[in-house]
Amino acid sequence: MKKVYNFSAGPAVLPDSVLNQAAEAVVDYSGHGMSIMEMSHRSAPIVEMVAETRQLVCDALNVPDNYKILFLQGGASLQFSMIPMNILKDGEIADYTDTGAWSAKAIKEAQRYGNVNVVCSSKETIYNYIPKEFDQSDTQQYLHITSNNTIYGTQWTDFPKASGYLVADMSSDIFSRPVDINQFGVIYAGAQKNMGPAGVTLVIIREDLIGRAERHLPAMLDFAIHAEKDSMYNTPPVFAIYVVNRTLQWLKELGGVDTMHELNTLKAKLLYDEIERNPMFKSPVAEDDRSLMNVPFVFANGGDEQHFLNFCTERGLVTLKGHRSVGGFRASIYNAMSEEGIKALISAMQDYSQ
Repeated sequence: MKKVYNFSAGPAVLPDSVLNQAAEAVVDYSGHGMSIMEMSHRSAPIVEMVAETRQLVCDALNVPDNYKILFLQGGASLQFSMIPMNILKDGEIADYTDTGAWSAKAIKEAQRYGNVNVVCSSKETIYNYIPKEFDQSDTQQYLHITSNNTIYGTQWTDFPKASGYLVADMSSDIFSRPVDINQFGVIYAGAQKNMGPAGVTLVIIREDLIGRAERHLPAMLDFAIHAEKDSMYNTPPVFAIYVVNRTLQWLKELGGVDTMHELNTLKAKLLYDEIERNPMFKSPVAEDDRSLMNVPFVFANGGDEQHFLNFCTERGLVTLKGHRSVGGFRASIYNAMSEEGIKALISAMQDYSQ
């Protein structure tokens, strides 16, 4: 079987060891004689697994005791609504940074529940940089950022200092680098890019923000209910949480987020160096804001994009097509993408240019 390197932006590559453990659990979970997908979420083995996953999150990111860790559904897209409806009181202001498509969606949803002030935007330049200088509202409740912009390949290298506190969509770079949780009121992330399969969403929320808006909310949209029930108000996505568990265990054995950041920095440098060196390609992203997770690149002087994609596919390098809004190519090189995969792509770029 030919080795395939999956550069998809999401659902994305997972470690081989995690996939093997997940495959075993589908048939027989830890010797219990049944699939993990058949087991009650109220059963002791599953309750223990979810608790262990919560602890692995805490350990990986040094989460302080005054934060709750929730495993929810609906993706980051549901959090675009849940966060303002749970936190913002009527008339309060939230500042939002507009650095990409997902930021724009978050802004649209938040406008339903509070006064949203868009403090900066890079939309006019097709989101190819992260704005650094902007004025925040003096009475801001929070400043919302998208830490990594999957489509456009930009990333906050240094997080801005908020007048209130930060709220961050970290769907595509969580667990890829160290983070000071104390800067944030809420961190949320869909699993399918860097920590597991689609179906579960991680929310790390400061306890004093839970139920702050004092709205009468549907139970499934109320952080307080999910926190009280330890993410088991209804049947959680057990299998997806298990894969997150195994991925975080893999990360822990590798050396944690500090080691992962070093590896990610090395992988990204290899690819960016080739883009700069190879006259056939160029990066459309401002150098200071280039993502370690998603690397878009284009032909420097035009060319047949599909021909290059076919050339890569023949070599087992798949899902390299750029997002339809920007075109070109995009290599998503999340935690589980190996250095070997990066070097295989670089070799393809070099051979194609000749």
